[in-house]
Amino acid sequence: MISQKRFYTSAFALLFFALGAVQYAAAQVRAPRPSQKASVMQTIGVTDVSITYSRPAVKGRVIWGDAPAGATGEATLDNQNTRPKGMPIVPYGHVWRTGANEATQFVVTDDILINGQKLAAGSYSLHTIPGKDEWTVVFNGTANQWGSFDYDEKKDTLRVKAKPEWVNGNQEWLEYSFDPVTDSSATVNIRWEKIRVPFTVEVKDVNALALSKAAAAVAAAKPDDWRTPLQAASFAFQNKHEEEGNRWLDQSIKVKETFQNLSSKAQRLFLAGKKDEALAVAEKAIERGKADKVDTAAFEKRVADMKAGKM
Repeated sequence: MISQKRFYTSAFALLFFALGAVQYAAAQVRAPRPSQKASVMQTIGVTDVSITYSRPAVKGRVIWGDAPAGATGEATLDNQNTRPKGMPIVPYGHVWRTGANEATQFVVTDDILINGQKLAAGSYSLHTIPGKDEWTVVFNGTANQWGSFDYDEKKDTLRVKAKPEWVNGNQEWLEYSFDPVTDSSATVNIRWEKIRVPFTVEVKDVNALALSKAAAAVAAAKPDDWRTPLQAASFAFQNKHEEEGNRWLDQSIKVKETFQNLSSKAQRLFLAGKKDEALAVAEKAIERGKADKVDTAAFEKRVADMKAGKM
């Protein structure tokens, strides 16, 4: 009986502490920050580039300027608790978190070029060393850190130079943007107060990268997945990679014959000048489509045009 009492007492105590822990977790307060968090993302080809940062405001303060006398080296002067009165928020020649609160985070899913220099896929903290005529943009291997307070130059992965541009309009809240954007590149703009600092992100060969990702997706496809190799084949054909396209299309058909992959095969055979083979596969595609209740009308018209020599 005593052991039973002890058991129930212990169980009650454990339950009490567990409930207390849940209540404590639920009671955490999320307070608004003066510098709100933001994130921007741009896809370049098949590569995702994202920047997460906090947005300080100008608030009538002096943002850019020379560091105080005696402040040597690149060490950050971001600590507002020790900032001398009248010192600019971002002193020239010193590491800046290029945001507020946590360090700005730069994440990229594939290898890229920053201003022509290679940066491997991964997560980085982004810092800058502003100057009146030139900035240094720093990609540091420690992605999660508070500001630039514990910044370690030895963990830098890449440093590139950028040219600041003075503009007329005032940008009250720090902003990152991607503009302009092309099929293979994007310009990242750091914009605050009356300064814009651009640097370029470039994917060296978008189609080659997409093709390698398609190959990886096909290799990882489940044994009964006919759609993935068919999608990969379509991309390959669109970009004139005939060998890969034919191989993946045949793989899709081998997994399962469908109207979609058989009709695609018929069209590829016809384009290759193999009309008789194309028509045989086309008839098979129509039969398969009707069995699967697929609308084959448009394809049947194309087949009729093939037979009549109109294509």
